[in-house]
Amino acid sequence: MTTAESALAESIDALVDVARLAGIDPGAARDEGLRVAAALAESVPGAAREWAAVALPAVADPATINEAFFEAASKGRRWRQHPTDLLVALAGSDHDLAADYAEALTEIASDAVMLGTAPIWVIANATAASATYLAAANRPTTRAGSPALPPLPPGVGTDAVLREWGYQRTPDPAGAAASSGTEPSGIPPAGDPAATQRDPVAPAAAAEDAEPTEPEKSVEELLAELDAMIGLDRVKKEIHRQVALLKVEKMRVEAGLKAARMSRHLIFVGNPGTGKTTVARLVGAIYRALGLLPQGQLVEVDRSELVAGYVGQTAMKTAEVCAKAVGGVLFIDEAYALTGDQFAQEAVNTLVKEMEDHRADLVVIVAGYPEPMVHFIAQNPGLASRFTTTIEFDDYSDDELLAILDSIAAKAEYELTDEARRRVRHALEATARTPAFGNGRFVRNLFEHAVGRHAWRLQDAVEPTVDDLRLLTEDDVVEPAGADPDRPADDVPEPVRDDPDGAVEGDGSGSSEDLQPSKEPR
Repeated sequence: MTTAESALAESIDALVDVARLAGIDPGAARDEGLRVAAALAESVPGAAREWAAVALPAVADPATINEAFFEAASKGRRWRQHPTDLLVALAGSDHDLAADYAEALTEIASDAVMLGTAPIWVIANATAASATYLAAANRPTTRAGSPALPPLPPGVGTDAVLREWGYQRTPDPAGAAASSGTEPSGIPPAGDPAATQRDPVAPAAAAEDAEPTEPEKSVEELLAELDAMIGLDRVKKEIHRQVALLKVEKMRVEAGLKAARMSRHLIFVGNPGTGKTTVARLVGAIYRALGLLPQGQLVEVDRSELVAGYVGQTAMKTAEVCAKAVGGVLFIDEAYALTGDQFAQEAVNTLVKEMEDHRADLVVIVAGYPEPMVHFIAQNPGLASRFTTTIEFDDYSDDELLAILDSIAAKAEYELTDEARRRVRHALEATARTPAFGNGRFVRNLFEHAVGRHAWRLQDAVEPTVDDLRLLTEDDVVEPAGADPDRPADDVPEPVRDDPDGAVEGDGSGSSEDLQPSKEPR
């Protein structure tokens, strides 16, 4: 063993010794320590081989070593910024050995960054993780501004430790605390052998999971939402086809038959504002309704959120984004930007690995202009084999854009006069459909400017009628000849919106990219 490998092995053994004294399963502690080491050294060149010398001393195959290393790192990434599960269990039960366990973890963090050749930012990450472990063990006075909690009787535990660090106790099935009037701890007293028989602490669900949520929609309801969107005929047909294939595949498996496993990853090609993000969100919900994804959430990113400034850091950044999307859909807009340099290549290689590791619970949708997307997929054989379905989003016709404009206006309680609609049509006919054309964005911008001109026109009105306040005229939708030169044409106020994210309620987008409504105007 090298010096770094020997040091890590000794730190892991020390952690296991503390766990054994505390009544915790030594195997679970060893596994936790190795995950911490892998997570902190994940982007260090050469770290996988040295880590494996401690974790898997009998394994020599590089592919097996890399797979095991990155699997451990994936499972331990959250412990870069949060205390480990077993540490939280000990701290939450006021165990005498909580501080010893935290110190053993800090030794592992220190030794992990000695594997390979770690850059300074990796060492900084390890230092921050160590501070987190020590802080968790030394509660309740670790965070500035946090009042010290009063001492509690032995065995009761400090639940604030768990709550503040984002964890919750597993409910005590015996309900033992009910008779004593204390909060159920779900953690046995120090040294209790039963501590090894159940998971003392489980990661808390996100705060929003505890809040009332809308009832889950059926596949039929979600497809109805898709069908109600304006235009997108080819998109609707392809999504319906995908759903049919997935339904039959599921039925064949349930009947004990073989099913040809089809790739669920998709390529969306089309110009901006054609509904790609909205449809991606619906796809996630549909896959969830089909039982193919556990959550169906949409995580939307572009190159800037996947690529870092240093080689090695990009892999970690991309993997963390993928971790957020596990259970749902990762939507990468302008994916063709992930070409042409070593950072992009590193992001793509990591993405391919994450797609393989999470092939059962992660769907990736890449989107962009048609021609550049061909080059993006061709750069890596792993992409070409996983993205086998391309869905084309056509530009909207003039009639469809007018319908979208009417819907946007109706949801904001405005209405275009017939003359205003004719002027909009003329403007659309005169606008070239280049790749820069914004489609839904174009008509939303037109609407917002119309609202600004409408407000300017009525600024001196004393007692305007309801129609005065709601009707957009031809001079509102298109800048009239001889307009006031003192008024900047682009200086228009933001209209009142129904959605805090800036999308008109019901359009299903929540972003400025895909701005078309999900239903025909009522």
